[in-house]
Amino acid sequence: MTIQEDLNATVRELVQPGKGILAADESHPTIAKRFKAVGVESSEEKRRQYRSLLLETQGLGEYVSGVILFEETLGQKSDDGKPLPSVAAREGIVPGIKVDKGKGPMVNAPGDEITEGLDGLAERLEHYKELGARFAKWRNVYHITDTNPSRAAIEANAEVLARYAAICQSCGIVPIVEPEVLIDGSHTIERCADVSEAVISEVFRALQRHRVELETMILKPSMVTPGKATGHKASPEEVAEHTLRVFRRVVPAAVPGINFLSGGQTPEEATLNLNAMNSGNSLPWVLSFSYGRALQEPAQKAWAGISSNRTSAQNALLKRAKLNSLATLGHYSADMEG
Repeated sequence: MTIQEDLNATVRELVQPGKGILAADESHPTIAKRFKAVGVESSEEKRRQYRSLLLETQGLGEYVSGVILFEETLGQKSDDGKPLPSVAAREGIVPGIKVDKGKGPMVNAPGDEITEGLDGLAERLEHYKELGARFAKWRNVYHITDTNPSRAAIEANAEVLARYAAICQSCGIVPIVEPEVLIDGSHTIERCADVSEAVISEVFRALQRHRVELETMILKPSMVTPGKATGHKASPEEVAEHTLRVFRRVVPAAVPGINFLSGGQTPEEATLNLNAMNSGNSLPWVLSFSYGRALQEPAQKAWAGISSNRTSAQNALLKRAKLNSLATLGHYSADMEG
């Protein structure tokens, strides 16, 4: 297939009504923290066992169209010797890969951060493609304070995301563009909406400047919510109203899919808010999920590093995936959690 045919086929498989993307690309420090919470030491073998458990969940492909893997996982094998990307593909799940190299402080912009990893990206993508990856993900973050994010940070981060996306498409890899406006802080939902609008509109200006094809990319944004430090939780209807108002203003209709990150929400909150956005709204994009902890947390608790808990963990993952699948169709209700 040509590069364009690769891109078209991949985005078609990823963006399907009723399906979302599993984020299983936690860095070593992040997964160590998650494992510690359930009493598991984060060794390479434990990480392999756990991620193999996720990908071998029978029926997961009914609700999940793609999985974002960490680089280590891309080269690992299941217990029966199958490469983990092919295990995912066997379940009808498209394998993808996190390609950024993490974030750090932005010079001359106190409180702002920028993500690194563009050097050598094209060569890395070709290698990942050989290992089975068909799409990629890159995350930039934005802190909200009275003065952050600065205009310089908004513009610089947008430029990085656009350059990443353009490189991906040149290699036949569908880019997931993730501008995460962080939930940390004491800001109001209105302040979060203003920042989100500024951030996402700048991202699309940069994408167009770099001639990124909008039809073969996916946006992975955060929902518009109040800051965690306020102690106030907006209702799902408020979250939906503010989030969709921003997206209608700044996300072109050419973008096929918007797959939300959960960003510190509980599994139930993330599902409720997604459902509210898909209830009775006529939208030009497929609104779905690309959750990490909000999909995996129940499975991690059920597993707790014990091999005999494998089936229980897979059932917990499958249930959470099914509930979020229903939320993408506006068919979820809280009484399904029982």
